[in-house]
Amino acid sequence: MSSHPKPAPPKQVELDISKADTITCDDCGNASFIQSFFLKRISALMSPTGQEAVVPIQVYSCGNCGAVPSKMLESSGMSSGQTAT
Repeated sequence: MSSHPKPAPPKQVELDISKADTITCDDCGNASFIQSFFLKRISALMSPTGQEAVVPIQVYSCGNCGAVPSKMLESSGMSSGQTAT
């Protein structure tokens, strides 16, 4: 038997979700979003497998107007000029 004390389990942080900011659509102000995907085609020359590939990039689009929030566009490698709503 070990004489070392067991480490205390990490404390659970209580989160009051009602105090979190609600993200709204930049274009229409709607607050509900749906899962969407951008599809990126990777050429065989750039692919680690040497074969052409299609890679899905998950984003969220406005459930009302279909716009993707600009911050999500930036993180997905897209620009607003590359999307159609």
